[in-house]
Amino acid sequence: MRFDVRPILHAPGKRLTFQFSLDLSDVEFAGRHPISRPVEVEGAVSNTADLLELELTARTTLDAVCDRCGKAFLQDKTVPFRCLLAEELQNGDNDEIVLLEDGEVDVGDLARTAFILGMDTKTLCSEDCKGLCPRCGADLNLGPCSCGKETDPRLAVLAKLLENRENE
Repeated sequence: MRFDVRPILHAPGKRLTFQFSLDLSDVEFAGRHPISRPVEVEGAVSNTADLLELELTARTTLDAVCDRCGKAFLQDKTVPFRCLLAEELQNGDNDEIVLLEDGEVDVGDLARTAFILGMDTKTLCSEDCKGLCPRCGADLNLGPCSCGKETDPRLAVLAKLLENRENE
């Protein structure tokens, strides 16, 4: 979505707001499409002493799957983004400055990039998720599994000594 900032380009103290929905249902993460609902984007461009600052917030509810236990759940996701806008760069490249094209900025592209980069690399249904038993696959959040504790083979000799001591 192209957004025209020319009305405030040389008008300190002025502000323009925007609001739109973004469809990111085509974006794939680890073989899944977690962004099935529209991403709601709202923001503004402000001119402060001839310095244009863009701020936006993108939010939606994700169809997430816990990386520990495999449980599907809904996760609210909010990604803030801000940058400066300029008609030209004074000195070299700067990742915090976005160049205007004929007085316009593509806020849709900025929101899309910010939201994708803001996605978590690890998703948990809760901070204290215990995951699955590596032996039997039982969900440890529901309680302990029926597997006995496996002794580390490197410590088997010590376990045997303790067992002999208890039998004496």
